Amino acid sequence: MRKAYSAWRSSSDRKNVSIPPMSDPFDFERPRRYAVMGHPISHSKSPVIHSQFAQQCGIRLDYTAVQVDPGGFAQAVEHFRAAGGGGLNVTVPFKVEAFKLASRLSDRAEQAGAVNTLKFNDQELYGDNTDGVGLLRDLESNLGVNLKGKSILILGAGGAVRGILAPLCDAPKRLVIANRTVSRAQDLSEQFSRLSGITIEACGFDALSDQHFDVVLNATAASLEGQVPPIPEDIFRPGALAYDLMYADQPTPFMIWSRDHGASQVVDGLGMLVEQAAESFYLWHGQRPRTGPVIQALRCP
Repeated sequence: MRKAYSAWRSSSDRKNVSIPPMSDPFDFERPRRYAVMGHPISHSKSPVIHSQFAQQCGIRLDYTAVQVDPGGFAQAVEHFRAAGGGGLNVTVPFKVEAFKLASRLSDRAEQAGAVNTLKFNDQELYGDNTDGVGLLRDLESNLGVNLKGKSILILGAGGAVRGILAPLCDAPKRLVIANRTVSRAQDLSEQFSRLSGITIEACGFDALSDQHFDVVLNATAASLEGQVPPIPEDIFRPGALAYDLMYADQPTPFMIWSRDHGASQVVDGLGMLVEQAAESFYLWHGQRPRTGPVIQALRCP
C-alpha cells in the first residue's frame, strides 16, 4: 500500500498516469463479467447482442466469446467462475456437458436434457435452457405466426431439437420429427410424447412423400455444409413458413431452396438467437431488454 501511495507523491509520475473518465466520480463498480463458451466461437454474435442489451438497461457489462477445446469445458467454467464471472451462455458442443455440470436445473432444462445458460449463485451452478422460449417468441411475437392448429415438421433430431420441442408441444395439430437416422427421431418422439401428453410422430426423410406442412423448421447442420435435407419439393402447404435455426449474413441454402419450392415466408434463426439471449439476460440481471431494435441492428449493420 505504501509503495502505491508513494507513486502519487511525484508530480512527474502524475503526468504519466492516465485515468479513464467516469460518469460518476464515486462509481467504482466493476463491469459484470459474462461470456459465451463454445467451439468454434469466433462467429458468435452474442457479445454484440448482450452489449446492446446492457446499454438499454444501463448495466455495465463485460461479455466475451471464449473458445474452449473439447475436454476442457468443466475446467473453463470453474476458472471463469473463480475469476468473478456471473454466468455463461453455452453453445455447441457443450450443452449436454453443461447440463451434467449444473447443480440445479430449471424445468425446461430438465426436459431438454441440455443447458445453454449457466448462472453462478454462491456455491450453486444453476442451469437453464432458453432455446425453446427464444424460438417461440420469435415465431409468435416477431413474425406473427400462430401455431395453434398447424402441422409442424422438424428436420433433425440433435441437441438443437431437444431445446425447442417442449414449447412447441402446446400448439400444433400435428408435430413430426424427421431425421436421417430414424431411431434418433423415435427416441425424441417417445420421450417428449410422454412429457407433453400429445403424440409426436417420427420418421425418416424418405417417409415424407405426399405429406404437407404449415411450418417446417430446419434444425439440421445441413446449411453449414451448403446442403439441404432431402425432403420432397412439394412439402409446403399454401402460406407455409420455412424457418432455419441457423443464421448467416446471407440466406442459407435451406432458405433459398424453400423460397424456390413454395414457402410463403422464409426466415433464419437470428431472431431466435436474440430472443434466447434476452431470456438469459433476464435470468442474470432481472431486466428484460427490448429485442426488436437489436434484431433490426443486426440485420442492417
